[in-house]
Amino acid sequence: MASKGRILIVDDETDITDFLAEFFRLKEYEPAVAHSGPEAVEKVKSFNPHIVLLDVRMPGQDGIETLKQIRQLDSDIGVIMVTAVQEISIGREALKLGASDFVTKPIDLEYLETSVLVKIISVMGQ
Repeated sequence: MASKGRILIVDDETDITDFLAEFFRLKEYEPAVAHSGPEAVEKVKSFNPHIVLLDVRMPGQDGIETLKQIRQLDSDIGVIMVTAVQEISIGREALKLGASDFVTKPIDLEYLETSVLVKIISVMGQ
């Protein structure tokens, strides 16, 4: 069966990337993971995802800087920022910088899947 779309999951916590990758694999998406901002930028170049789930808080290069670099590479990729609840202002900043949406941890998987599906439909329909 064909994939519903390619998703790049970016988080420095391996348990989160592993969990989300398996969740989306079971939903028939094609996931890839990165554990840092620079690795995410390289994966955007090689994997060409339809959507990126991007953690805000990562050591070294944070999610906001990574978002800016992804936008320079491709303005059409959907980017959903993942933030802690107390970082909602950062989520709003990310929206101004071109993110499609932001979700807070703990992640509501049903909401996340809907947000991913809506963005992938709009990206693939272009």
